[in-house]
Amino acid sequence: MDQLGFTAPWDEGTATSTSPKQADVGGNLSGAALPLPRAATAVQPPTIGADYAAITVAHRRLYWSVQPAQLLPAVAEHTRLGTHLLAETNGIARRVLATALTESLLLVGRIEFFDIRNPIDADATLVRALQAAGEAEDPLLGSAILAHAAFIPGWANRRDEAADRMRAARTYARRAPASAEFLAWLDAVEAECETRCGRPREGLRLIGHAEEAIKTRTEHESPEWFTWFSPIRLASFKGNTQLKAGHLTQAHDTLTAALKALPSDAGKQRTVILGDLAAVEAAREKPDEACAYAEQAMDQLAVTWYATGMDRILEVRKALQPWANTEAVHHLDDRIYGWQTTLRALQR
Repeated sequence: MDQLGFTAPWDEGTATSTSPKQADVGGNLSGAALPLPRAATAVQPPTIGADYAAITVAHRRLYWSVQPAQLLPAVAEHTRLGTHLLAETNGIARRVLATALTESLLLVGRIEFFDIRNPIDADATLVRALQAAGEAEDPLLGSAILAHAAFIPGWANRRDEAADRMRAARTYARRAPASAEFLAWLDAVEAECETRCGRPREGLRLIGHAEEAIKTRTEHESPEWFTWFSPIRLASFKGNTQLKAGHLTQAHDTLTAALKALPSDAGKQRTVILGDLAAVEAAREKPDEACAYAEQAMDQLAVTWYATGMDRILEVRKALQPWANTEAVHHLDDRIYGWQTTLRALQR
């Protein structure tokens, strides 16, 4: 764990715990218990894994529409329950339970990082998710966790650390029947990390490799929990990379096509694409068009909050500073610094 850049949440020599700690107020998992030892005898019925997994599946669907501040405490409490139940379950039920617990912990980590921008808590949560994946003996989930973990140093411009985690993610993927879409997603994650670390050319190369991978169908299907990636989302990755590389016309065309093809229920991704389109127009010195896209993104944020999308808008606003005294930028400022958005920004 330490070699991958994680801060291990246990003291040296205490990788498991039999007495769970209380979580912090607000759903913070930084003090949550680690996966518990295997039970000598099963206390819970054989159906416990499936029953627990049914709630995990419901949370998976709720993520796309429920406000993160409302969903996070519920999912965090669900992970605490699953951690307790591991000590009371064995056999197939335990493996099913551990798999569902892994997915729930991954969802908590995703919310902490992407939705409320709390990378420290997300890093600790992903360590626990990786432990649960080990209990489940599921290397593909392990790969997904490690790739998510790579975003954290990648967005902080710690390239070597992100690269280490991506190598681990690819190693775990080789141990599992990974689908073409999953392998393409790994390329897209690494492309974003490279781009944020100032290497957009390498990012574009990886995006190209992902596009080829997604065309090459394999006999393996993506698992049900792999809901955060598609060819449209790959196009979103590509458009952002083209933007950072300065290929503004290509970025505009890629992002416009992705926006048109985006499903109606993909509100969080719509915010990101609109933010990137606004950034393209700001870079092309078209402030009115940039503000129009940014305001559309603000409309979407009013429906479902997404900190990653808000970050895009704030970056655009910085780029629009040369036009700060125009009516369009004043109107955008009124939207950005409304009561609710200001409070949310201060609470992050």
